[in-house]
Amino acid sequence: MHFSKDHEWVEVEGDVATIGITAYAAEQLGDVVFVELPDAGKTIEVGEALAVVESVKAASDVYAPVSGEVIAANDVLSDTPETVNEAPEASGWFVKVKLSRPAEVDDLMDRAGYETFLATL
Repeated sequence: MHFSKDHEWVEVEGDVATIGITAYAAEQLGDVVFVELPDAGKTIEVGEALAVVESVKAASDVYAPVSGEVIAANDVLSDTPETVNEAPEASGWFVKVKLSRPAEVDDLMDRAGYETFLATL
């Protein structure tokens, strides 16, 4: 698993990346009440808004940590957005993306690096 400074995680299998928000991000948001995900076929670039998460505290954009084409969205989140809080780094994933530039993953942090980054916040 790889992590961005915007608190997204990426897990890569072959040329497909699963993307979600970290446990830290889910905790900071509070209770998630709505998630807006992109449709399959949408092309995303690193740093672009990928999704919107609304919680009891605020609405927040989720930014793409890698570039590619969305091939699947986690439709479960439409009916049960609380899954993001319950399992942010597992069943609370947001999208699966076919990577257009796999080397971008190398720019992300591993878990140890992310934990070190969190300690500076």
